[in-house]
Amino acid sequence: MLPSILLLLAVGLSSALAEPPAHIDITKLPAQSKVIDEVIVPVPSEVFAVLDKLGKPNWTEAQHKLPSIPQSPSDQTQIALLLGTMIAEGFIAVEAEDPNEVKQIGKSVLNLTKALGVQKKAQIRAKAITEAAESKNWPGVRKQLDLALDDVRDAMVEINSEELSQLVSLGGWLRGTEALAVIVEKQYSKDGAELLHQPILLDYFQKRLGAMKPKIKNNPLVAKILQGILDIRPLIHPADNGDISEKSVKEIGAISAGLVRSINSKP
Repeated sequence: MLPSILLLLAVGLSSALAEPPAHIDITKLPAQSKVIDEVIVPVPSEVFAVLDKLGKPNWTEAQHKLPSIPQSPSDQTQIALLLGTMIAEGFIAVEAEDPNEVKQIGKSVLNLTKALGVQKKAQIRAKAITEAAESKNWPGVRKQLDLALDDVRDAMVEINSEELSQLVSLGGWLRGTEALAVIVEKQYSKDGAELLHQPILLDYFQKRLGAMKPKIKNNPLVAKILQGILDIRPLIHPADNGDISEKSVKEIGAISAGLVRSINSKP
């Protein structure tokens, strides 16, 4: 699958600094970034490294604690979107250094990949992620999560589920955007808000959703997400090319949160 969550935030790495950078240069992309359909996306661990330099955000505030392992819905479109949000939740749990939540999310991800028929590779990676989390080897967990994304994407391509793969990415991006908006809103700064400036990615998702088969494109949940993307666009890309305001950050977070709740709701 195309990378999800904060992996879809087009930001670059700064050099190692003792203090947070005065400005994040989003034109300098890391070496590990991938070009997918002319969209440049860094791998998740690199994006989190940038966010860490903003002053070690309190990611616990952005978590959605899982009360139990959710049951997989019957609709594969929703399953794919839910898998994306769950993988994104895994990255957030890693940033919060919450080993129990990482393990719980890992079980949920396995259930969802099984429902999509791509659990074989996910099982192998899940074991490595759990072991790294239990030893609190957070750099190791980040690395394994990066590799897990590639594994799931490749497995979905093998079974000709490219459209579902894109929905996994979309679900992850929405959950990641929601979480980032929470972090930025807690301690607003223009540079932090700049991380939400992703017009190219919105164009990508809008284009992909518009080209999907009618069965998926006309799904009420997908239609709702497409409208949400249209609502977010003017907030992340002001007409005057100015900064993203604190009010806009709050609205972006609210829209994303509403869509994530819809993805996680029973049909």
